[in-house]
Amino acid sequence: MSNLWDLSALQPVTHSVLAGDTIPAMFWNAVQERGPKVWLREKELGIWRSWSWSQVGEAVREIAGGLMALGFAPGECASILSNTNVEWVLADLAVLSCGGVANGIYPTDAPAQVQYLSEDSATCVLFVEDDEQLDKALEVRAQLPRLRKVVVFDMKGLRGLQDPDVLGLDELRALGRQWNAAHPTALDERVAALRPEDVAILVYTSGTTGKPKGAMHTHGALAYTVRGNNTLVARSEQDEAMCFLPLCHIAERMGGEYFSLYTGAKLNFVENPDTVPENVREIAPTVFTAVPRVWEKFYSGVTIALKESSRLQQAAYAWAIGVGMQIAERVLAGQPVPAGLKARFRLARWLVLDNVRKMIGIHRARFLVTGAAPISPELIKWYLALGVPMLEVWGMTETCGAATGMLPARIKPGSIGPATRFNEVRLDPETGEIQVRGPNVFKGYLNLPDKTAETFTEDGWLRTGDVGTVDGDGYFRIVDRMKDIIITAGGKNVTPSEIENELKFSPYITDAVVIGDQRPYLTVIIMIDQENVEKYAQDHDVPFSNYASLTRAPEVQALIQGVIDEVNRKFARVEQIKKFFLLDTQLTAEDEELTPTMKLKRKLVQTKYAEQIEAMYRSGGAAP
Repeated sequence: MSNLWDLSALQPVTHSVLAGDTIPAMFWNAVQERGPKVWLREKELGIWRSWSWSQVGEAVREIAGGLMALGFAPGECASILSNTNVEWVLADLAVLSCGGVANGIYPTDAPAQVQYLSEDSATCVLFVEDDEQLDKALEVRAQLPRLRKVVVFDMKGLRGLQDPDVLGLDELRALGRQWNAAHPTALDERVAALRPEDVAILVYTSGTTGKPKGAMHTHGALAYTVRGNNTLVARSEQDEAMCFLPLCHIAERMGGEYFSLYTGAKLNFVENPDTVPENVREIAPTVFTAVPRVWEKFYSGVTIALKESSRLQQAAYAWAIGVGMQIAERVLAGQPVPAGLKARFRLARWLVLDNVRKMIGIHRARFLVTGAAPISPELIKWYLALGVPMLEVWGMTETCGAATGMLPARIKPGSIGPATRFNEVRLDPETGEIQVRGPNVFKGYLNLPDKTAETFTEDGWLRTGDVGTVDGDGYFRIVDRMKDIIITAGGKNVTPSEIENELKFSPYITDAVVIGDQRPYLTVIIMIDQENVEKYAQDHDVPFSNYASLTRAPEVQALIQGVIDEVNRKFARVEQIKKFFLLDTQLTAEDEELTPTMKLKRKLVQTKYAEQIEAMYRSGGAAP
């Protein structure tokens, strides 16, 4: 296995690479140590602009000075309503350096959600990206008496705005320069006064059940966890990472911003969520963390491109990926790889597989990391066949990110790996629930002491709500969410996530919700991949006028039925899908059916589409 990729480049680092027991202490130590080196990169008007550590420090100091000039006090909360960009990081670090609490709000949230999150967190300063996000803030400002100022990152289109409580980021920085000149030691005193037990950030859960809850993470927990991340698979100043997931989510905040702050890895920002595929190819990250939907999208892109290629190219790919799969199977089984197979793999990479990696943008990647949702084991195996190890991690908002992680030397697809070095993980002997304990675990939910108490056992373990198993090597496996396990009318326990993952492996399916609790058989609600299904329809002369008509086309129904038939062959009869329904509405993150992380809300979907579900169970009824 070590001859296929450099395991020495994947070794954990257990010693501290940066001093500091709070995030601001770490940050200002990094500015002092790394000064002229590049940390952040962003693309503006087609040109990549670099930010050195010194430049980031200067900007953060000015923003922090501006906040103090506005009367922002230690312990107060500032929220950030913006897409992932450099300004998000600058604002975050400035708020923390002032001794404040930083909270992120999803840019897709509606005004009512912005109001709720700002009110619950007692936000007094709100950073917004542009005029679109400002409109949301202004719409609910009258209901937020604690909100004193709104700061806009991008003032384009707002030059004529006259509002005493709204100012641009440049104006705030200018105010900060004046404040810092008059109070040269004020910021350093704020940073020095911070304690590890102080609350640093709020991360609101995505609210799949009830209102979002604000998870409180302390400075000490963040610093502890970010050091712990380096004991999973280490990064260094030579690495190139990519920042594109929402920074208000724990995955990008910890695995992107704070982890790169700690290790010195360069952090590259995509232009916008739609340009991720092109930006990946430009950046060619050496370490790449993403959610399963991104990995599925890349695989779909290769699959669709292959169908348009020549027969010779298809044959070459089939041979090359076949060789890669032989390698992957031996590696996963812990078996040695014969010299002849290694030679064929080198040829396969040279002829085909390296080009596939370049097409995706992972040709420089030392490893890939997937998390935040279950992923198909077949997808992990496919990336391994390309010659890039994919390591699955598992955790949640409340564990401050990863609590288990796959070991590079022993990858087991379908497993989430053993407990990390920095926390404990156990199974509840009665329910099989996975539980976590460690300094990384959150402090509790803001304003919700009862919910906080419910989340912990009497002996201090965090109840995760995930049901799991563990093997003899200590590798955990998620069975499903405790509340999602299906018990059919015949009394059979079914794990819907396993079936859903297999369905999502298809390039034509984006998400799926399996139905069947207390029912005679399983059905499924499916959200198609619009781009790939439209391409299929165009290539096969399937007429459609809009998204709804596309989902109702007989040829598309047959296409999805074919995918279901293929998946059904992998499961026992009682676990097979009998009927399906295609969502005929094109959903976005603004729709209530989707979480901000673009996952279908199981309970809401079942309630909203109850009529269509019942139609699939009517006697003699056929799948829509």
